[in-house]
Amino acid sequence: MSERAAAGAVDRLFREHFGRAVAALIRAVGDWDLAEEAVQDAFTTAVERWPREGVPRDPAAWVLTVARNRAIDRTRRERALRARIPQLAALAAIVGEPAPEKPMTTSVPDERLRLIFACCHPALATEAQVALTLRLLGGLSTAEVARAFLVPEATMAQRLARAKAKIRDAEIPFRIPPDHALPARLQAVLDVVYLVFNEGYAASAGDQHIRRSLCAEALRLAGVIAELLPDEPEVLGLQALLIAHDARRDARVDAAGAIVLLEDQDRGRWDADAIERATRLAARALRLGPPARYVLQAAIAVEHVNAADAAATRWDRIAVLYERLAALAPDPVVELNRAAAIALAGDLAGGLARIDALAGTLDRYHYFHAARADLLRRLGAREAAADAYARALELAGNAAERELLARRLAEVAA
Repeated sequence: MSERAAAGAVDRLFREHFGRAVAALIRAVGDWDLAEEAVQDAFTTAVERWPREGVPRDPAAWVLTVARNRAIDRTRRERALRARIPQLAALAAIVGEPAPEKPMTTSVPDERLRLIFACCHPALATEAQVALTLRLLGGLSTAEVARAFLVPEATMAQRLARAKAKIRDAEIPFRIPPDHALPARLQAVLDVVYLVFNEGYAASAGDQHIRRSLCAEALRLAGVIAELLPDEPEVLGLQALLIAHDARRDARVDAAGAIVLLEDQDRGRWDADAIERATRLAARALRLGPPARYVLQAAIAVEHVNAADAAATRWDRIAVLYERLAALAPDPVVELNRAAAIALAGDLAGGLARIDALAGTLDRYHYFHAARADLLRRLGAREAAADAYARALELAGNAAERELLARRLAEVAA
């Protein structure tokens, strides 16, 4: 097998099984760092050996076996060997993913979703729950998680380290919660699924703008949660939001992988059945109670996908929905989107002023500079638009987005 093919196999396996392998070791040894390091070592070994030896028949089991052996070796080297004997016995028993020592009755039917609920322990801050789950089970790197929270990678690394230390020091159990504990963890679980979809929908790094496997996994998990809680508005709102976004999947990039902006997309390539389903789900979510975050975001997405063309988009309605969303909790990204909607509804100068007011908060967010550049371009301020496009290009990590920004920069600079 070529080195490139082996690397691709390892990358796919990492995305799909890293979290499951770490979870299996955590449940056995109760040490997050030990489990994560052992699994990372196993994947490093795979990168070294698979090009020479080929991909094993059961690569996930191979990784778990190597990780188990790494954890055993490290545990044996520690001075407190006697205290670790029960952990060694537990590790030696791992073949696949062991069940918890005391089986927990739960109605959550999906293995990956059960692990996400296990990560979202209420003893941790909500942000820590989401960040840890994205890192462990979403298959996102620390850098990708940092981009999701709009913080530097070093800051996120520190947050993850503190959260794992709290799990260790407080002896928080890594196990599936019983049914009565699920509601307290639901919001964090929904946030995880949403952010996994976001990373797939607009990848923060790499060559491809869309990572379809992440989108598909998030859609699947949202569907499982909706089956579990069919009358929960936020669950239906999240499902509607993801389906509405995914309905535009085939029109969002061209044959060469270049980004096609919403206003330029061929709406005939949008999935009409998915749009109808998302619209129906969003309407039902709105009927079930006062709209919260995901219900309002679903309503915005449905407005976009039901517009016959770009000119027919009801930007005034979208601006009102963003205003309601901002009223739930202060969020600079929501304010950015609201400002853009106000501008596209007809008040370009007013929208730009609102965006400029967010500069201190969103200076490291490349979409902030890209949105600002677009309004400056529409207003004819080409030099200022070029500066804003250049700053967005400096911050963007995805190759497809960089290509789009470079093209826009060249247009206004010319």
